[in-house]
Amino acid sequence: MFANKPALLDLDFTLTTYHQLLQALKSNGFAFQLFEDYMHQPELRTVVLRHDVDKWPHYALKMARLEHAKGIRGTYYFRCMPASWDESVMRQIAEMGHEIGYHYEDLTLVDGDHGQAIRHFEQQLSRLRELYPVKTICMHGSPRSRYDSRDLWKHYNYRDFGIIGEPYFDLDFSRVFYLTDTGRRWDGWKVSVRDKVTQQQEWINQGLVFRSTMDIINAIEQDRFPAQAMITIHPQRWTDSPLPWAKELVFQNIKNLGKAALIKLRKQA
Repeated sequence: MFANKPALLDLDFTLTTYHQLLQALKSNGFAFQLFEDYMHQPELRTVVLRHDVDKWPHYALKMARLEHAKGIRGTYYFRCMPASWDESVMRQIAEMGHEIGYHYEDLTLVDGDHGQAIRHFEQQLSRLRELYPVKTICMHGSPRSRYDSRDLWKHYNYRDFGIIGEPYFDLDFSRVFYLTDTGRRWDGWKVSVRDKVTQQQEWINQGLVFRSTMDIINAIEQDRFPAQAMITIHPQRWTDSPLPWAKELVFQNIKNLGKAALIKLRKQA
């Protein structure tokens, strides 16, 4: 564990650092709301902890336990792919009071066929609802795909399936600050294909730019952090185990180069 290695304590993207982030938010008066609860009644000073479980669900379970021990609840979105789907993990996370949602990518999985995509969406949502009464969903970016699964809702309405919220459609980002660890960095919009919002330039102009978790903690402690925020976390990026931590660092740096090249090619197309 990194906690037992003083020379490594300052490394980012460890559970030790994540614990410090949660403590800073809690000590400075932030509430922690499930996304489904925020959709009903947002608190004035609040954070929605969104977890995109793209792979390695046991990492999500560790994070959920850490939050539970601090009396904090978060929202966990699971893909329908084997790398993410683990019913035992989902049940344990739900039993701790966390929210479970569907991290959908249906349009990508059926190669852009909207009819097949909506049928696939309904099937996977039904599977997930056998484990938790799912009320919210969130798009999985699938950066290598030419399809944006949010385009499914140009033809259908997710509210017809009892869904009350999808962050990219239902959050007012003029009021809610958005942070994501996409690319294993907090300024990952620079290399993100889809995980971005139009208000980003406004936040840059306001100085709301963070590279490290410690940058965020300092802003919270100095009362420079917005009153409402959604913070998106990919649990597989956060670990106190040195070898997996190093592997994720190298993998994400390589992946960021690839995504930057892809973004450039699409702009030229």
